[in-house]
Amino acid sequence: MAEALFITGTGTDTGKTFVTGLIVKKLKESGRNAAYYKAAMSGNERAADGSLIPGDARYVKEVSGISQPLDTMCPYIYETAVSPHLASRLEGHPVQIDVVERGFKKLCTQYDFITMEGSGGILCPVCFDEGELWLEDVIQKLSLSCLIVADAGLGTINSVVLTAEYMRARHIPVKGIILNHFHPGDVMEEDNLLMCEHRTGLRVLACIQDGDTKLSMDADALAALYDPVI
Repeated sequence: MAEALFITGTGTDTGKTFVTGLIVKKLKESGRNAAYYKAAMSGNERAADGSLIPGDARYVKEVSGISQPLDTMCPYIYETAVSPHLASRLEGHPVQIDVVERGFKKLCTQYDFITMEGSGGILCPVCFDEGELWLEDVIQKLSLSCLIVADAGLGTINSVVLTAEYMRARHIPVKGIILNHFHPGDVMEEDNLLMCEHRTGLRVLACIQDGDTKLSMDADALAALYDPVI
């Protein structure tokens, strides 16, 4: 039976894709059959033939070394670097939850560990004009637990606690926190870690420094965060 985990962030540019790449790489290198998935990607470049390249998916594939075909990683790809709901308003092809679910379920028949990355923060609108769909709706539809990725620097206590409390209020299970752009020995960032754990009751499972090529977590401990797909 496939197992899955959702990676969300406290906002845009916290480094979700970088962290997700390290997570998938750790699973793959431990011998696990791992895959990556994302409902919608914005801000993508075009290939020479005019087709859109799913940049986040390509990055994770290259970093992790997984053999999963790129075209199975994301059903909705947009060029404009805005929220998916606005990108689809400008470009067409709005996100439909049944399409996202079908792609996810198909991966679950082919891979053992599915790591799904979100767009932006937890309050990202995925579709609006053709029907209201938020990132939290996608998570709940697929019955996924989450990890929160946050920047280790100034302001992270507020953003981590608000994100965790919002998810808790929406009954979305959170397995822990990963701090990105971490500087060991930095008194503020070390204190941020302690304060985030204190106010959320969640553990900081890993601290990632810029340029890291490996996730500082035991592979079995990482795999234990994944839940069977319902």
